[in-house]
Amino acid sequence: MSQALQTMINNMPEKTGKSLEEWKSILKEKSFIKHGEAVKFLKQEHGVTHGFANTIVTLSKESDETTEDLVANQYNGKESLIPIYEKLITVVDSFGTDVTKTPKKTSVSIIRKRQFALIKPATKTRIDLGLKLKGKSTTDRLLDSGPFGTMCTHRVQLQTIEQVDDELINWLKEAYEMSV
Repeated sequence: MSQALQTMINNMPEKTGKSLEEWKSILKEKSFIKHGEAVKFLKQEHGVTHGFANTIVTLSKESDETTEDLVANQYNGKESLIPIYEKLITVVDSFGTDVTKTPKKTSVSIIRKRQFALIKPATKTRIDLGLKLKGKSTTDRLLDSGPFGTMCTHRVQLQTIEQVDDELINWLKEAYEMSV
């Protein structure tokens, strides 16, 4: 957490009349679907400034789930895919200490200076590995991005750990090297 954000959270009770936890409880009762609706509510109904309202809404959406929980939930019912996931993580970790893994609800982003890969358990029997390989031609195995859209340029479908082979590792390494 940045120092500025921490300072804002620390000043919240004095500046807004309530702590972050109190604001989270208020928003939880309302169950806003859109970010802007919640910001508007805090500004109009509670007189919160835009900066604080935006911060409160953003932080209220953050999950209490840990990184491990997020990954475990992705593979719930798809446990046979965990060895493939673990092998991919071992491979990207071998590239250097500048690799960050960021689990989300349905995928794990692999980031250097920017995202270069995305690991997603797509079905009970398949992981889709998204890669950012701008300018690289597709092949029978290195497909277009498909459901990843603009998050990735290519996608590889993995059903066995043996598919994490030299060719795939080279594509991952190439994507890593392009992400500076």
